[in-house]
Amino acid sequence: MSTAEGTAGTSGFVRVAALGELEEDAPRRVEIDGTPISLVRTEGEVFAIHDICSHANVSLSEGEVEDCQIECWLHGSSFDLRTGKPSGPPAVRPVPVYPVKIEGDGPDAAVLVSITQES
Repeated sequence: MSTAEGTAGTSGFVRVAALGELEEDAPRRVEIDGTPISLVRTEGEVFAIHDICSHANVSLSEGEVEDCQIECWLHGSSFDLRTGKPSGPPAVRPVPVYPVKIEGDGPDAAVLVSITQES
């Protein structure tokens, strides 16, 4: 797991990584203004989801990714990367998801996330 930190600018979007730094189905923890976020590149898209499980105070970026869901390693709750909704117990509350923009092309394209508005 690697971490990156950023501060939200006037547009609300913060550069958190280069696209080429994100491995397929390998969550990466980043922080924006102290908010922990798990970045996930899967199925040709990049998603940003709050990095703390709503059931237990553990990092989702340490879990596995499959079928556009991230699994909490502690109790096995899975969260949809698009909506943040849990697929079943023990978690019953969704976690926030955040909008992602990709600027540029190729592996050097900038991955930007906004925490000022949820998706």
